[in-house]
Formats: sequence, structure tokens, C-alpha cells
Amino acid sequence: MNRPMTINPTDLRIGQGYDVHAFAEGRRLVLGGVDIPHVRGLLGHSDADVLAHAVADALLGGIRGGDIGKLFPDDDPAFKDADSLKLLAAVADKVRSEGFAILDVDSVIAAQAPKLSPYRDQMRANLAEALGVPVENVGVKATTTEHLGFEGREEGISATAVCLLCRCR
Repeated sequence: MNRPMTINPTDLRIGQGYDVHAFAEGRRLVLGGVDIPHVRGLLGHSDADVLAHAVADALLGGIRGGDIGKLFPDDDPAFKDADSLKLLAAVADKVRSEGFAILDVDSVIAAQAPKLSPYRDQMRANLAEALGVPVENVGVKATTTEHLGFEGREEGISATAVCLLCRCR
């Protein structure tokens, strides 16, 4: 007979992540592991996938493990042009090694351009695969900022993410 999983409220953790990258000429635009056609990409040491970075920071926040820069420093040549989905998968492994299960992730990308809705489902699928969770446990939304702020002026893109973790017994 299978016993139902018991969850103590103190075993639940919420993590929040935020990341931002400026636009740069001559770079690819990668969001959620999807190469998106655009005139500019994002500046960063890795592939500058702002969405994957925000999700990684949310997970690390949930286990009180610092931030993505602590694990993958931007002055370490080993991470030059790194695939951020691989970094995210390593973070997910760290979360599990700390005894937590990833229950849910939700995120928002703020970008005036390009239009991101055609890529949302692939972003969700890529993130879910990197996290090792079902795609229905990953949310990705995109919004403009109505031409306000650095995103609205098309100077860069930001992303926020939240996650729910459980130390399941």
C-alpha cells in the first residue's frame, strides 16, 4: 500500500529570482534556451539567457544557496559563452542534492521587443527539461513595459521567476 506523501509546512520553500541583461550588437538572443530572431542579443559572459538565470536564482534562493554568480562566476573563463540551460540543470541537481523537489516554477520576461509569445511553449519545454519536471509545472509569460524603463526603451531585457520547493519525506 502506498502511503500518502506528508508535507510539513516548514518543508515548503519559495524562491525568487531576477536577472537583467543589456542588449548588444553581434550577439544571439537566447531566452529559455530558444534562439530568437532579433537585431541584437544580450550582453553577458555566458549566453546571457536572462530567463534561465532568473529561474536559477529562484531555485538557489529557495535552498538559501546564494545566486547564480556564486556558482558560475562571470570572471571564470570556464563559463564563457556557456549554455545557460546546462547551468540551470546543474542548479536543479544541486536543489535535489540538498533534499528538495522542484514543485513549480513561474516566470515573467519584460521586453518591449521582440514579440515572444510564439516562443513561449518551447521556452517552457526547454526549462522543464533542464529542471527535470513536467512542462505543466513551468510557467513563462512575457510582457512589454508600455515603453517605460530600460526594457521599454529597448536597452535590455529582464526576467523574474518564483519557485516552490518541498523537502518531501
